[in-house]
Amino acid sequence: MLARCFAAIVVLISSGPVIAESLDADEAQQFVIGKSFEFTCFDGSHGAGRIYRDGSVVGTIQIRGSGPIYSASLPEGTVKIKGENVCASLNGLPLEPCFDINRTGNQSFRGTLSGMNWAYCDFTRTLSMTRNGLRQPSGPLSLNPK
Repeated sequence: MLARCFAAIVVLISSGPVIAESLDADEAQQFVIGKSFEFTCFDGSHGAGRIYRDGSVVGTIQIRGSGPIYSASLPEGTVKIKGENVCASLNGLPLEPCFDINRTGNQSFRGTLSGMNWAYCDFTRTLSMTRNGLRQPSGPLSLNPK
């Protein structure tokens, strides 16, 4: 038993850490726009959503991981590219926060508030969503039971 545990640890260590790939604004746009993601943030908040090509956002969020789940939709132009940065324009905020986008896997990325490495959300690609926030399967449904 001890030998199996040791072998498993050696395999995990030798596989090395997952290297995050920093994405510039164009790469981030290609990786994220039009795709649906579930997210979990540093403060426990989580949800799902989609960013559309026009910069609008539709999804759901549960603040700090408890309480009601809110539907959210943000208007066109909320998410935008400013130079090499991905930024958000939100009513009521005196500034436009920008984000560092790091690809963490084939279907995942971490968005970190620029200059604040502790303020982040991890995103994983999932089923697609429509503009009304209802989740739809990413592929066609079969009507033939298996």
